Amino acid sequence: METFPVIDLEKLNGEGRREVMELIKDACENWGFFELVNHGISHDFMDTVEKLTKEHYRKCMEQRFKEMVESKGLEAVQSEINDLDWESTFFLRHLPVSNISEIPDLDEDYRKAMKEFAFQLEKLAEQLLDLLCENLGLEKGYLKKAFYGSKGPTFGTKVSNYPPCPKPDLIKGLRAHTDAGGIILLFQDDKVSGLQLLKDGKWIDVPPMRHSIVINIGDQLEVITNGKYKSVMHRVVVQPDGNRMSIASFYNPGSDAVIYPAPPLIEKEAEKGQVYPKFVFEDYMNLYAGLKFQAKEPRFEAMKAMESTINLGPIPTV
Repeated sequence: METFPVIDLEKLNGEGRREVMELIKDACENWGFFELVNHGISHDFMDTVEKLTKEHYRKCMEQRFKEMVESKGLEAVQSEINDLDWESTFFLRHLPVSNISEIPDLDEDYRKAMKEFAFQLEKLAEQLLDLLCENLGLEKGYLKKAFYGSKGPTFGTKVSNYPPCPKPDLIKGLRAHTDAGGIILLFQDDKVSGLQLLKDGKWIDVPPMRHSIVINIGDQLEVITNGKYKSVMHRVVVQPDGNRMSIASFYNPGSDAVIYPAPPLIEKEAEKGQVYPKFVFEDYMNLYAGLKFQAKEPRFEAMKAMESTINLGPIPTV
């Protein structure tokens, strides 16, 4: 059985660089996911973020979640639930404008920690995008520019907890979907598992690993690479005991960024041609909002149908 790809970023700086780049390339082409260790974010700092996140859930969100479960009668369901997820979440926006100061119930220590964590993840995302450029044969900075739009990229974090569930066979923590955006960086619980990806028709566990960051490819990178890298269906299954923490940060194109396959990649694969459409990212997100838990291919087809209405200019430069 294939082993889930784990990549040691520290080896980029030595003789192991070629091997690391090859592992990243294989993960992007064949998995859509990989797990990073030695990524440059301090383990002590990650422990602080985890501690504060779990405290915040217990103090501010756990009771609300229990009340929601009770009001919907979810503990007594007898058949599969397909229209909601067993998760307790809140969202933070970092770019283009942060809303961290406006989120109620956050302790000052937690607010500061999440701001700093977002800053470090943003740098890591941009480093990864340049590594992807190198593997794809695109000029350094191409993907960041492709995401830029007029105000820079969109960057935000979904903080989730998946509490113990009495009916894990009937309710998903998060139903199967691909991610709409660019590149996703996940700090997940290292004790309680639950994240799974679909590979070759089988659901495979993404192994919980202390102090790792899980990376996955979003729909926009599939479009820009003309299908060379693919976004992959994934889901969260809940456990009968244990509360799973998930901090997923999404480095996405700006709302007005025009997304389309990179011309150098189309030239390289002339016989394949341009498989994916051109569209404005916000238009894709508007469509995705109603179709998140469905296959991505009809979304791409719908964007293709809208293509003629877009006045496509060059990729804006930073």
